[in-house]
Amino acid sequence: MTSKPRDQEGYLIDPEHWDEALARVIAAEERIVLTEEHWRIIAFMRSYLADRQIAPDARFVVKFLADELGYGPKARSRLFELFPYGYVKQACKIAGMRRPRAWSTG
Repeated sequence: MTSKPRDQEGYLIDPEHWDEALARVIAAEERIVLTEEHWRIIAFMRSYLADRQIAPDARFVVKFLADELGYGPKARSRLFELFPYGYVKQACKIAGMRRPRAWSTG
């Protein structure tokens, strides 16, 4: 099992400590079986974080789903099918983001 420092809610303290093994552990805690689609979203989120030093707001992930994965107007719904308890609660946590302070959840 991968042990990295996390806060009380399970978010990484330092996003640099993220790796795929940790993503699998957190996903299992969230009762999510990661599919290729999950991994593509996670890769997008990690890339966004690396480029901008900030986690992407849900609207950017929805745009990625719409444009890059072809969901068009159904992208927002698809995001919540993949992460049913919410973008911040599950996607951000699994992708190794810090807990957002004040954010739109999607």
